Amino acid sequence: MRQPIARENIVEAAFRILDEAGLEGITLRKVACSLGIRAPSLYWHFKSKQALIDAMADAMIVDVARTIPAGQPWRQTLLQIAREFRTAFKARRDGARVYAGTFLATENVLRVAEASLAAMIGAGMPARFAATTAMDLVYYTMGFVIEEQSWPGDGSMEALGEVFMALAEERFPHCWQAREVWGEIDFDARFEQGLGLMLDGIALRLPGPA
Repeated sequence: MRQPIARENIVEAAFRILDEAGLEGITLRKVACSLGIRAPSLYWHFKSKQALIDAMADAMIVDVARTIPAGQPWRQTLLQIAREFRTAFKARRDGARVYAGTFLATENVLRVAEASLAAMIGAGMPARFAATTAMDLVYYTMGFVIEEQSWPGDGSMEALGEVFMALAEERFPHCWQAREVWGEIDFDARFEQGLGLMLDGIALRLPGPA
């Protein structure tokens, strides 16, 4: 008698399809076929494609905020968590898109939230502000990686850049002044700059002398 397929095996099969075909390529039928079973066999674990996507999103962050050094300052903790989120999203094709739109209540999600909240509340921030800020950091990282993973590598941006330069030089002086940014594709530097700006803003909300 065939043993029931394990939930973890289904998720891993879905990840293989994701890496090959992207988010749109995932269907329960394809996942079932890759495992040599029929789609109804998956319904024991996942009632819908969204339920499977939720499980994939949860699995992606299994290593995020797993180890936070004791006594680490709040800023370094938030930097660590945001960087680990970015690494987790980038590890899979369309990884950030998989996570976007999922609303989970799992051990992984609460572990990450607890680490973020503990860092900020421990620094004296109100719990409500800490909670919304923790979500904002995830949203920033998720949105950044979606754009990062969408960047075309076929040279099409060069032609678009020529149009940008021509228009900027002719009619948009401030865009022309900042034209060098157009050709830069250092996503690491851009991510760190944006993250630093957010953390600088958070620091202004810390209690203490102005």
